[in-house]
Amino acid sequence: QWYYGADKMIDIREVTPGKAYACKFKIEHILDEFGRIPGLSDTPLKGLGWYEGFGELIQRDSEKELVKVLDQKSKKEFVVPFSQIWDVDEVEYVEE
Repeated sequence: QWYYGADKMIDIREVTPGKAYACKFKIEHILDEFGRIPGLSDTPLKGLGWYEGFGELIQRDSEKELVKVLDQKSKKEFVVPFSQIWDVDEVEYVEE
């Protein structure tokens, strides 16, 4: 489990390698009729739309200005441009 403060936002270009970060993001993706990333349910698909999520930064490519984010809700990884992420902050892992 990790804790996200979202109090002192960090520029993605200034994150320190080896530290844990999370962010909010948006991507264009196939969505179900409820605006969710399709899973294993039988919910009908709506089509292409904008999905906003929140997750941990897994990897950063500064040259291509892309990050890989593990979405907390869908548990899927997405590659997202720097321009489509915000509220980047360091996360703190805590034991439950």
